[in-house]
Amino acid sequence: MPRGGELIREARLRAGLTQKQLSELSGRERSVIARWEQGAISPPIDSLMEIIHACGFDLPLKLARVDQSADEELREALMATPSERVEWLLAELGSKRARAGR
Repeated sequence: MPRGGELIREARLRAGLTQKQLSELSGRERSVIARWEQGAISPPIDSLMEIIHACGFDLPLKLARVDQSADEELREALMATPSERVEWLLAELGSKRARAGR
């Protein structure tokens, strides 16, 4: 998931704006925008939304339940040896090829 600064940079670039132009549109200092984009500091959510809007975009926020369905599989993979991971990968590739051949 992108962080606030990454979202600001993406919105600015999509809008074809320089940091200076975004600064003028938003009323924020160019140095602050640069620090957000670099990840040196995180923008507060209200500032993030204002900057995204100044670029002409919306960032709809919604609550979603956390999906932990893959957590156990990930834990197993992290504990597996490299050779076990290769075996799993080869088995998965074999299954995909078999399904594609049907």
